[in-house]
Amino acid sequence: MMASLPPPPPPPSFHTSLLTATDCRGHVHLILGSSPLAAARANQSLSAGATPVLIAPRTSTPLHHGVQRHVDSGALRWLRRDFDDADLRTLGRDATDGFVDAVFVTGTGAEEAARISGLCRRLRVPVNVADSPALCSFSLLSTHSDGPLQVGVTTNGRGCKLAGRIRREVAASLPPGLGAACARLGDARRRVQEEDRAAAAVAAATATEKAERAARGDLDDSVDQTAAFNRLVAAGSDYKAAKNRRMRWLAQVCEYWPLKRLAAVTDADVDALLESYPGGISTTAAAADQPPSPSPSPRLGRIILAGSGPGHPDLLTRATHKAIQAADLVLADKLVPAGVLELVPRRTPVRIARKFPGNAERAQEELLGQALEGVLAGRTVLRLKQGDPFVYGRGGEEVDFFRRRGLGARVVVLPGVTSALSAPLFAGVPPTQRGVADQVLVCTGTGRQGRAPEPPEFVPSRTVVFLMALHRIVGLVRELTTHVEIESEGEVSGRKEEAAGIDGPASRRLWPLDTPCAVIERASCPDQRVIRTTLRFVAEAIEQEGSRPPGLLVVGGACEALYTPEKGRSWTVEDGFEGLGLDDAFVPGIAELA
Repeated sequence: MMASLPPPPPPPSFHTSLLTATDCRGHVHLILGSSPLAAARANQSLSAGATPVLIAPRTSTPLHHGVQRHVDSGALRWLRRDFDDADLRTLGRDATDGFVDAVFVTGTGAEEAARISGLCRRLRVPVNVADSPALCSFSLLSTHSDGPLQVGVTTNGRGCKLAGRIRREVAASLPPGLGAACARLGDARRRVQEEDRAAAAVAAATATEKAERAARGDLDDSVDQTAAFNRLVAAGSDYKAAKNRRMRWLAQVCEYWPLKRLAAVTDADVDALLESYPGGISTTAAAADQPPSPSPSPRLGRIILAGSGPGHPDLLTRATHKAIQAADLVLADKLVPAGVLELVPRRTPVRIARKFPGNAERAQEELLGQALEGVLAGRTVLRLKQGDPFVYGRGGEEVDFFRRRGLGARVVVLPGVTSALSAPLFAGVPPTQRGVADQVLVCTGTGRQGRAPEPPEFVPSRTVVFLMALHRIVGLVRELTTHVEIESEGEVSGRKEEAAGIDGPASRRLWPLDTPCAVIERASCPDQRVIRTTLRFVAEAIEQEGSRPPGLLVVGGACEALYTPEKGRSWTVEDGFEGLGLDDAFVPGIAELA
């Protein structure tokens, strides 16, 4: 029986446009009329690298000064006559058989404008008519430009002045220098590709590699992260593994680092990023496994392991906020949200973990080495983790690391709000509810070195929260709903069951495919997303909707305790976070308590 696909989304209540970015270098743009708007169109055309041609008869009224300036400089060609229909087919480039690339109508009568618009449409020449959205085949956005970065806003003809204000507000919220960061990181990506091609001794990537890149969304800015974004990259020293690790690290820098930190990226940072893991462990990381040398500082510092909560900065504990303000160095996991990192004083250096699939162990060693170095130098080092440091946060391992080096007394551990319990809350899923669920189980979806952990058995009154599971959702669903052999720890467990006289793994109760579940991503962040479905469709839903890490999976009847699924739909998607409900209350947030 074929799975039923979700019905198509309802038609939008308002018309929207397909927003595109056109490379206009060398294009020919016709500008009809000599009004002040013609000057603006000439500026926009020239800025995009096009060649504008003005068609307007000579009159007793002087040209607009902006138009005249471009004419006098030679940047704008002026044909002193009325528009002729043949202009559309004769004034363009050889590459387009003489057809112009676009027409801007800025100063004709309504009847003539409608005629020109119809002619352009028949010839498939893009046309824009001032103040007449119905006559336009394309419109121009209110645009903020910063180097290669452009941010455009349109109201689709319903209020251009409002579009301008929105654009200014958006631009003002962006840190300065973000365009330069786009250029540097784009250059880094090209350098990685060039070095990879040289290392592979091939002139171009194979069809398989191109397909893989396309699946990751590497080739197109218009798509969000695909479901493969956090897919496991196996450890290894071969060319393909190294290539995947470096490109994945670069992609996750762009995804996870706060915009302010990205805007401050320098050429030296890019060089260090590209050289991060070409070969062996860095000297700092290697030092992490050695006993501490005598302290060069008259006193030892301390290490604070603190949880930053699920995402929203107001969900930090007061203790962690104080630690953020007092730290000499912040070593943050890559998933710590930007809203939390923005609370770090500007004077305090912040280093973000280079953790990505296939490199977690090495990145952990590097962080421990940096923390050890800071403590021995007498500094207060804050290891800032997402959620709670002891709930799949390696907090216990880090405490043990310092204890084995005689520094256990210098360690402070601060709890955090774990996403395992808070993320379901923000999705309206009560992990426990009378008559529905009387127990909660928190599991990992990925064991050591990417192996599958032993799956929990089905208990009707149980809610299971899987962390670190979405990148291998297909395997997880198969393990929950069928009897399969589990490697590593699962094999050991199965042998114990058989030794105890139990029927082995086959005795485990399987999860029904119609069990409700919810995928919760970026809980409590502005771009929170919830996918509500069942185990039957969850893998397909993630594949189609893409990835927005970090995320978790909640499974059990509790997912429908406060939610009634829509009949005929395999899954639903809910975008956005409405806040904590305190915006209108006289309750200071963490930022105001500083």
